[in-house]
Amino acid sequence: MTGTAPLLRLRDLRVSLRSPRGAWHEALSGVDLEVAPGECLAIVGESGAGKSVLARTVLGLSLREGARVSADAFQVGGDDVRRLPERSWRAIRGRQVSLVLQDALQSLDPLRTIGAEVGEALAIRGVRRADRRARVLDALDAAGLPLGGSARTEAPARLRQRPGQLSGGMRQRALIASAIVGGAPLIVADEPTTALDATTAVRVLDLLARLRDEGTGLILISHDLAAVARVADRIAVLEHGRVVEQGDAARILSSPDHPTTRTLLRAAPRGPKPGGPAAAGGAELLSGTALVRRYPAPGGTIEAVGGVDVTVHDGEVLGVAGESGSGKSTLARLLVGLERPDDGEVRTRAGARLRLIPQDPLGSFDPRHTVGRILRDARRDGAPSPAALLARVGLDADLSRSRPAALSGGQRQRVAIGRALAARPEVLVCDEPVSALDVTTQAGVLDLLLDLQRNDGLAMVFISHDLAVVRRVSDRVAVMRHGRVVEQGDTERVFAAPQHAFTRELIDAASLLD
Repeated sequence: MTGTAPLLRLRDLRVSLRSPRGAWHEALSGVDLEVAPGECLAIVGESGAGKSVLARTVLGLSLREGARVSADAFQVGGDDVRRLPERSWRAIRGRQVSLVLQDALQSLDPLRTIGAEVGEALAIRGVRRADRRARVLDALDAAGLPLGGSARTEAPARLRQRPGQLSGGMRQRALIASAIVGGAPLIVADEPTTALDATTAVRVLDLLARLRDEGTGLILISHDLAAVARVADRIAVLEHGRVVEQGDAARILSSPDHPTTRTLLRAAPRGPKPGGPAAAGGAELLSGTALVRRYPAPGGTIEAVGGVDVTVHDGEVLGVAGESGSGKSTLARLLVGLERPDDGEVRTRAGARLRLIPQDPLGSFDPRHTVGRILRDARRDGAPSPAALLARVGLDADLSRSRPAALSGGQRQRVAIGRALAARPEVLVCDEPVSALDVTTQAGVLDLLLDLQRNDGLAMVFISHDLAVVRRVSDRVAVMRHGRVVEQGDTERVFAAPQHAFTRELIDAASLLD
């Protein structure tokens, strides 16, 4: 603490949300927090603990969404905001406090350019158009979004791009740029490194640390304890809407008092695959040869995948790692046939079925359908019943009557796995299946996937920017950069003795977050 007046002060904060059936439940209860200028407070906890509710409440968004909010003290920038109308909150957002949301795909307007999106906060504040462009470019550069060479030769094209033309990690960095461009003294970052690879995550965390050192107050909401350790001064642990432990970051990470904190620390993925790699020598099940995929872009085309060769054998897990924008998700879509390659060929063994587990399961579900109908619609002859599928992925059969929006992130990811199993596949292509999950939920989903490999003989392509997760589940790994595979081989060999300079860079960056 710096001794100056806090940027945020909460005493006995309580937030109640209303369910679709009209019942009220308390999402936050008795929360006491303060954030001073030049300080980072990290909020950690499992899915459903109330972390994102807290983030939205600090910006007045919970009130706008119909929540009941009460507190003995609720001050932003020294002002009492307990009874502020929505019009007054709009003046505070962006000026006093900014938010970096977790879900970049849903948070950015798909019809607006990146330049307009990032520059909106400046336009609202009356900054002249002539001055906005330079500040937008500075914010994008600070957030780590590539703009071209030192002369920013590609910057105009980047400003004209729309979210659909960017990778998930690039969209996340655009969101961060939107939050920092206005210079708000308090930034609430809700899972800001969720979609980012290790090298980009380190750059973003270093950016947040620099902003903190320059006097910005930060609330960092994260399930990534390594990210928390790199930036946070203090940590508050949430469980069921209550702060169960709070204190100095170094002390909590080394000697936690509460069982929930100890569980979170134990669940972080570490080390090689349990039980060792699958036996080598299985028959070839899936292969891509000289795969190329190009997309139109301002001024020409972008080669998202350029000449990739990959092979998956019976019962093995091929991990695919690389930076955001390296072509990993494009490769996944090519392998499952959602897109056709411009050159090259995908081959599967006759009769083999592939299913994709997407990065954003909520966006892939029909929100009108119940979980039971989602599973029934995906079933092939001979597949287990919806109740049996739910049991297979560790969910209660009662959830079959729920709709996707009522589920937690971990529950939705398990339903997505159940939907894939309903088709009785031989290969699961998993595109960032645990990137948005807290560490305990993540550990459960990874254990489920390993169990499916061992007991059901499923082969997998496991795509992730998180090297610790890739190492935990993969038998072999392929490292991608700029649309190409720069190195591949047995996972432990690659991690122990990487041959390519970029692989060494990724592993070195991941070690900074370990």
